[in-house]
Amino acid sequence: MIARLHLYLVDATAALVIGVLVGYAMLEHQEKPWWLVVPGTLLVALPVAVRRIWPVTALVVTTAATAAVVIGQVLPTEALGAPVGAVCFALYTVAVDRPLTWSLAGLAGAVVAIAGVSGGEPENVLVVLAATSAVWVIGYTTRMRRSYFARATAQQAEQALSDERMRIARELHDVVAHNLSLITVQAANAAHVRSPEHAYEALRVISETSRAALTEMRGLLGVLRSDADLAPSPGLGGLADLADRASLAGVRVTLDVRGDTAVPEGIGLSAYRIVQEALTNVVKHAAPAACTVLVDVTPEAVRVEVTDDGPGVKELGVGHGLIGMRERVAVYGGTFSAGPGAEGGFRVVAELPQR
Repeated sequence: MIARLHLYLVDATAALVIGVLVGYAMLEHQEKPWWLVVPGTLLVALPVAVRRIWPVTALVVTTAATAAVVIGQVLPTEALGAPVGAVCFALYTVAVDRPLTWSLAGLAGAVVAIAGVSGGEPENVLVVLAATSAVWVIGYTTRMRRSYFARATAQQAEQALSDERMRIARELHDVVAHNLSLITVQAANAAHVRSPEHAYEALRVISETSRAALTEMRGLLGVLRSDADLAPSPGLGGLADLADRASLAGVRVTLDVRGDTAVPEGIGLSAYRIVQEALTNVVKHAAPAACTVLVDVTPEAVRVEVTDDGPGVKELGVGHGLIGMRERVAVYGGTFSAGPGAEGGFRVVAELPQR
């Protein structure tokens, strides 16, 4: 917002300078009434101040006004420099913000109008054509460069999203593989009891089915990581270690876990990773700072809130951390928000429903 305001102030300053030059040129060598000088000056210069809001309108008005004041002999032909500058300002904005058809039409209209009132001398026409064409080329090149950067940023965000989903898939593989392994072992042991007959048959089917499911899961997702193992994934019980590690990095962490921490393993893992990513961001962007981690476990949901008193951020980037947290919450159909806190710092809130 501040940067945008700065640009508007620059445009207003440019409009003021052009207005002063145009008004001075109107009054320097000829006696013209104020009711012609003031409107003519405003119509030529004022569109420069609003060119970012209404670029096409600004170009049309300043071009038409320039032609009108010259044709009406309010402005001498030799003083066209400042009005041409106003036209170039507006033409640049049109070339940057509007499609190729609009910008070419604006260029053609400006060249015809200004060259038509410049006296018709070849050198004047060439100067007008060179100036406006150079401005148009710069503006259109800027448009192409911004378009390229926008596509690159979108591709980067898409790649980051794909990478994060793959990482989540690997972790979900750990959770499911671990649980299925336990089921397989317990069902196989129960099958050895062989009593009574129907229970034995059911346990045998459970054992075979769970083993097949585990094999299929490993075949589909195991290729995503080379170090797959059956160790339990971290959960809410590991939050204290996260807080201790963050403290070593200069972040004073206050951890508050409420409710029963016996939650489904996938939800516990997601909550753990959200806290981990949030603390990592605090360490990277706010340390040294104080941070509060609140994990509220209810029968309906697990709510995670991480706040710090650091300097905050001016804008959210395309980093993997926020994308990863948002994707983890989306897996369970929860809600996620991240941004500057009401009293400064940064605040991350995630809610994971317990289905």
